[in-house]
Amino acid sequence: MHTIDVLAWNKFNRLHLHATDAQSWPLDIPALPELSTRGAYRKGLSYSPQQLADIQEYGMYRGVQVHIEIDMPGHTSVIALAYPDLITAYNIQPNWSTYAAEPPSGSLKLNSSAVYDFLGTLWEDLLPRLSPYSAYFHTGGDEVNVNAYSLDDTVRSNQSSVVQPLIQTFVNYNHDYVRAAGMTPIVWEEMLLDWNLTLGSDVVVQTWLSDESVAKVVQKGHKVLAGNYNYWYLDCGHGAWVDPPPSPTNPYYPYNDYCTPLKNWHLIYTQSPFASLSTTNTSSAAYISPSSLDLILGGEVHIWSEKTDPVNFDAVVWPRAAAAAEVLWSGNLDAEGQNRSLVEVGRRLGVWRERMVNRGVGAGVVQMVWCTQDERGCVADGLG
Repeated sequence: MHTIDVLAWNKFNRLHLHATDAQSWPLDIPALPELSTRGAYRKGLSYSPQQLADIQEYGMYRGVQVHIEIDMPGHTSVIALAYPDLITAYNIQPNWSTYAAEPPSGSLKLNSSAVYDFLGTLWEDLLPRLSPYSAYFHTGGDEVNVNAYSLDDTVRSNQSSVVQPLIQTFVNYNHDYVRAAGMTPIVWEEMLLDWNLTLGSDVVVQTWLSDESVAKVVQKGHKVLAGNYNYWYLDCGHGAWVDPPPSPTNPYYPYNDYCTPLKNWHLIYTQSPFASLSTTNTSSAAYISPSSLDLILGGEVHIWSEKTDPVNFDAVVWPRAAAAAEVLWSGNLDAEGQNRSLVEVGRRLGVWRERMVNRGVGAGVVQMVWCTQDERGCVADGLG
């Protein structure tokens, strides 16, 4: 509830809760109780139906709509702890990266009647509980690794030409349930741009790989959310979370994560997710027609939890996310169309950080105190 309060203070109006992943299933599903009893990190680290409803209702009364994501078909290996026959390429070691973006590997099988029975039970339990509080439900779809399906006894192929129609059927099935519950489906960009799925016109596509992805989605006629990981992933730059294997050459030094460096507030503020789009240059790859601007619904700043927990969450997220919030609401240009002074932004952000701290937020530091006390501020001398 604390985070919802802080989101509201910073004028965010959505909280996208990526509720499950390869490592943990922290949602209680009464119709499938073993998902959380076996899949949560431990007893007590899962959300009951009432707790989930309380979170969504709390957000609703503060102007923050909480929508849930169950990522699939990839990032689902944890399901194997309860239902091993539903998952292919489960926890392949040591070469997990052949089959998944992160350990443990594992994906839902794509041509299994048992998987579809499982999904039907899951959606019939979960979606009616979410729909009173949210207009959207996110079905995931990122980082699907085709190699996992060479081990899938219902597919036995890693050829995209074989796998793509099966993913199309899989997504259609899930989205029919989402729509029947009165919600709008959201997917990650790979479903449209990499797998070339035919998606319903109502589907919102969330981009994360590049600014160009926004233009590509709009050009295909779909609503889009922006959030380039090169600028707006708050978890980046804290080092790798997987340990390097023993090696005489130490190729993993200096042990960076995949999206290093850390995205500081200056970078976050100067990057508008829509700056690279053009509504005038029809020959540009980033061209979108002026009439299609309304397909851009907004943007999202992200925090993933590989190296984030309740102890360090506030300091990792705030006040950097506040910089993104201002860009999304007000842009990063002044009335004359020029870039806003980062000196002026930094002073305001520093004051806002202190206000959050006074409200109990463990926000990180913007600048040292002296910079806010000297009217000249801390400005680079330009000699670099």
